[in-house]
Amino acid sequence: MSNKLMGTGEEATKLSADGMAGGSGGAVAALSSALPNALPGEGLAPVPAYSGTLRLPGLLFLVAKRVFDLGFATVGLAVFGLMLPLLSLIIKLDSPGPVFFTQERVGINRRRSRQAHDGQDRRKVLQPGRPFRVIKLRTMGVQAEANGPQWATKNDVRVTRVGKFLRKTRLDEVPQLLNVLRGEMSLVGPRPERLVFVRQLEKEIPFYRDRLLVRPGLTGLAQVINGYDDGLESVRRKIELDRQYIHSSGFLTELKILLATVSVVLKGEGAR
Repeated sequence: MSNKLMGTGEEATKLSADGMAGGSGGAVAALSSALPNALPGEGLAPVPAYSGTLRLPGLLFLVAKRVFDLGFATVGLAVFGLMLPLLSLIIKLDSPGPVFFTQERVGINRRRSRQAHDGQDRRKVLQPGRPFRVIKLRTMGVQAEANGPQWATKNDVRVTRVGKFLRKTRLDEVPQLLNVLRGEMSLVGPRPERLVFVRQLEKEIPFYRDRLLVRPGLTGLAQVINGYDDGLESVRRKIELDRQYIHSSGFLTELKILLATVSVVLKGEGAR
């Protein structure tokens, strides 16, 4: 990727990338075979270009998924509320600044019908998806972007001491359950991006906007199989994984991704 395509700020540019082998047909089978041996998934082979018609999730599945999202987010936020006073205190004691960090992201594209999408639509619109503000616990100093957005790196000096712990345990992501409750995100789906990066990447990566056909997620296929984006090819693989997830959406796929997420969190893998 060119140097201008840098990170997404406090989210520490937590973009997920790297790939898994798979074609247009066997996304669920590929997930089954890849997950046990590919966490966090660095160094995997590039995913072949997927050129088939993208099949979107059915209405029954989407309704059930939303009900589960609401239940999980409600319980999760209740538990998180008990931890928040202590977390707020240690964040404030560790570094000056707010407890929470918010940033605008691009969500689901509700202008599209739910018909099969071939990924070739390049119509110019003011906003390719529904904008919303993602919320997280702050893990960086307030001047983290003083020199502009930049990629997250291993042992990133911008991350605070408490921030390292929050990232390793993924506690910094938990406030996004509020986004889930609001209907802006789902538990599982492609990670939301900033508009500026959507505009840049859709010019270089075919089918990039396909990932906006579903709600963005707190976790997802690309997140659990991959590490961070480190170049254009890794972003290509991430988009392919996002498209494979959408194409193979179902209860079994969701369950496998959620279980893999638990494994990643418990092992502290992929954090920066």
